[in-house]
Amino acid sequence: MRIRLWGTRGSLPSAGPETVRYGGNTACVEVTGDHGEVLILDAGSGIRRLGAVLGPDVERVDILLTHLHMDHIQGLGFFGPLYRPDLDVHIWGPASARASLHDRLTRYLSPPLFPVRLRDLASHVTLDETPVRQPFGIGGIEVVADTIIHPGLTVGYRLSEFSTVMAYLPDHEPTLGTRQLPDGPEWTSGLGLAVGADLIIHDAQYTEDEYRERSGWGHSTVDHALRFAERAGAPRLVAFHHDPSHDDEILDAMMDAARGVSDVELIPGQEGIVIELAESF
Repeated sequence: MRIRLWGTRGSLPSAGPETVRYGGNTACVEVTGDHGEVLILDAGSGIRRLGAVLGPDVERVDILLTHLHMDHIQGLGFFGPLYRPDLDVHIWGPASARASLHDRLTRYLSPPLFPVRLRDLASHVTLDETPVRQPFGIGGIEVVADTIIHPGLTVGYRLSEFSTVMAYLPDHEPTLGTRQLPDGPEWTSGLGLAVGADLIIHDAQYTEDEYRERSGWGHSTVDHALRFAERAGAPRLVAFHHDPSHDDEILDAMMDAARGVSDVELIPGQEGIVIELAESF
């Protein structure tokens, strides 16, 4: 399983040109399976750059949306392969009792917000409401989704291929204002998705001072993310969903302050980095 980060921000940055190393695109992660499966986690602005390099030999793409906040879908209409008539695109997203995934996505992919309607895209688009706690397969990759704590209907994902596992929880607040995580995966939001994962990509948006003022907004600190990874027994954590006001210097300081406080390997989420998860024997 090969993982590449195309966008790591929580919103388009206001920090200016000092965001070069961490990048300025919103959430998008590409996962490539051993048999060539292409899964795209969220469709933030980073998906535009991914689409520009997607090879013509790719016949199917699966886009797994965690939720429909604008920073996670704003790149969808700019994903070039959507305009390829030979491509099958499956878009997965959380179900809602109020409106179908189709109805919710077409609010964005239609005028006045976007000039091209969903029905007018050249590719073969299928919309799938993501099953919750029911494993499903995309090629050789098993996917499990579950609802997690974040304002509005939001899911996290667990992807497994052979013996390798990654968990993706980009917008998540398991602590809800407390420094103490409750015991047991049934009581800790998202823990069931992350237990035993080789790698977790997790929200780490705030400094401790920022979090004290923004508890309940659905995001975490680097420390929260590390403690969540410890509880899950995961050896590596990618700090993700950076605050738009944090430039490279602030993010470097946040990562440096967190190193050494946990046995979990902390990987700063930067656009362009590639992580290979090898099968363990």
